[in-house]
Amino acid sequence: MTNCSNVGGRLTVLSQIYQHSKGDFLRKLFTIALPITLQSILFASKGLVDVMMMGQLSETDIAAIGVSSRALFVVTILIGGVTTGGALLTAQYWGAGNKKGVRESVALAWATALVAALLIITTFTLFPEYIMMLASDSKQVIAQGSDYLMITSFSMLSLAYISSVAAGLRSVHEPMVSTVFSALGIVLNVLFNWILIFGHWGFPALGIQGAAIGTLTASIIEALALCIYLRFKAHLLSFKMSDVVSVMTKDRVRHFLSLSMPTTFNFLAWAGGLFAYTAIMGQTGEAGLVALSVMTPIESISLSLLVGIANASGVLVGNQLGAKRFDAVYYQAITLVVVAIVVTMTTSIVLYTFSVPILNLFTALEGETRALTETFFGILCVGNMLRSLPTVLVVGVLRAGGDVKFCLYQDMFTQWFFGIPLAAIGAIWLGFPPQWVFAMFFLEAVFKWGSCTYRLRSRKWMKNLIDA
Repeated sequence: MTNCSNVGGRLTVLSQIYQHSKGDFLRKLFTIALPITLQSILFASKGLVDVMMMGQLSETDIAAIGVSSRALFVVTILIGGVTTGGALLTAQYWGAGNKKGVRESVALAWATALVAALLIITTFTLFPEYIMMLASDSKQVIAQGSDYLMITSFSMLSLAYISSVAAGLRSVHEPMVSTVFSALGIVLNVLFNWILIFGHWGFPALGIQGAAIGTLTASIIEALALCIYLRFKAHLLSFKMSDVVSVMTKDRVRHFLSLSMPTTFNFLAWAGGLFAYTAIMGQTGEAGLVALSVMTPIESISLSLLVGIANASGVLVGNQLGAKRFDAVYYQAITLVVVAIVVTMTTSIVLYTFSVPILNLFTALEGETRALTETFFGILCVGNMLRSLPTVLVVGVLRAGGDVKFCLYQDMFTQWFFGIPLAAIGAIWLGFPPQWVFAMFFLEAVFKWGSCTYRLRSRKWMKNLIDA
């Protein structure tokens, strides 16, 4: 009798999943996810091209741009965390049909991100050497990476606007707009870097400084072009200073910060953990650091579709919660998890199939470093599959319901009290080889499978935020 009840219960769950996920649900998911995926691929491709260009100079250049790019990634994620608070509110305001709330949420996100950008610029211009020293003790790597950090830090001003508006556009189901301008910025970035790194078209060959100047210039043009387009179209998200002023009330700011600050700390702790992993890998020798620098942009590209699905999941879940459709959203969340796992397994298999031709693009890799990078590639493909469920739940489903503190505590514990200490012990005390240390970077994802699944089933994340 008990077995029959269990089978009946499973069938009921499956029928509910099918009932709430049929129709245009998956179409909406991929309509939002694919532009975000394209944007992520373009962004990661920029980093990949930078590494490839610098790789034509020397392995030292690869290491310098690898470490400095990881530091920039940390602060980029920080600004992304700040704007996520606006995205959570925007998605639910859109689901509730409140357009004024949509525009004001984006305006508030921009104002907060601008403050964060100014703090980042101050830190990177005053202490670039100390930041580089966290991951490398090579004087050449530190010197070249410091120059890159000081120049590119000013691109955070552009990123504050771009990130705020892009988050808003995703929430109102118009991600392609920001994707188009992101493509413009990245094409210009690659072009400017090619000109300034190698000295084409009569410009001096500036090496890593040229890459930094190209990145900064492209970001300014992208932000200005996006702003002009929204103004010309009289778009809903083309906010004015009056919108910023009107939203600066004590209650609105407090509610925004209650969502954005835990997410910001979450993002910062997670991204800081990635930099810590880079520093740990630096303890294994320059070959491990070079291999990791090569794998970083490849990793970003390989996770682009998963990130796109996770962000699209957050939008759809937020829309449903804003409209107070609580019954549907739980079973749709299960569908989103299944889709993420299947998609990530498929992309990992395809990626591994093309590992050799991809690594052939890095002409500076030779001998031991090339062999080590090939091993890293296989480990990455397995690690990405482990990340599928935690990513779609933390980045998308749970956070969309305002479950930001759980996401923060989970990431803090699994990364800083589990993953990083184990990897540090392996690299520094036990003297593990680089490939073993790299594999240990993915241990935290194993723990998250259990905790994220438990949280999903608890339904405690299903909250309407705009009536809070």
